[in-house]
Amino acid sequence: MSTIAIPMHQQVSDHIRQEIVSGRWSEGSMIPGEIQLSEQYGVSRSTIRQALASLRREGLIRGVQGRRPIVCKAVPSQPFSVFMSFSEWASAIGRVPGQRTVEIARRSADAATADLLHVAEGDPVVQLLRVRSLDGVVTMLERSRYLREVGDLLFEMDLDAGSIYAYLRQRGVDLASGRHVIDAVAADAVDAEHLGVVIGSPLLRARRTAVDAQGKVLEVADDRYLPEQANFIIENHYSANTGMARVALVG
Repeated sequence: MSTIAIPMHQQVSDHIRQEIVSGRWSEGSMIPGEIQLSEQYGVSRSTIRQALASLRREGLIRGVQGRRPIVCKAVPSQPFSVFMSFSEWASAIGRVPGQRTVEIARRSADAATADLLHVAEGDPVVQLLRVRSLDGVVTMLERSRYLREVGDLLFEMDLDAGSIYAYLRQRGVDLASGRHVIDAVAADAVDAEHLGVVIGSPLLRARRTAVDAQGKVLEVADDRYLPEQANFIIENHYSANTGMARVALVG
């Protein structure tokens, strides 16, 4: 399998992003200028300009080209390479993941859940509702539904102690891959109660389907993020050996 090289400007922007998210460069501070960054990373000024332009588009820095950029409020961005696990993503960017379980229960699958999990309507499934946080700040409300044989394992876990995916992998569950649909949604009454917003507030929603290596659906989830606490990055790379990545807009 061929390896796709990450462009140098992206490597630079990834490192600067980490410096901002980690708090080394705090909100309102100036980061080094183009010449200093060019010397620091051993790349051309045009590469630095590309990296800074990417960070401006993300809203992490502001200011015009030719002047030292100013750091804006750092909203953690979740790349798709670690999108399967909130805990792994948080740890990767130097933040402390947290969770508070609201409910875990066995319930009969309604028609929508049955369709998503490929079970019969009325079959038992396990439903989970958890509040997720970064450094103690509420960030996301997690709604997950599992096949019973997977979800039943969670009753043996301290759900407030760590990553569910890490635990399930340790128990031999084959969480091979996931499909994600990102959109916006208005907060409902449950969101409002647990995220501390008013009903109708805009939220970022990530709907996830996790499957095993044979394509069997193990979990479906509806994660709702406060937009001021997290966002998502999609990086597309063109290679002669790969097809073009595409983001589909769905209703």
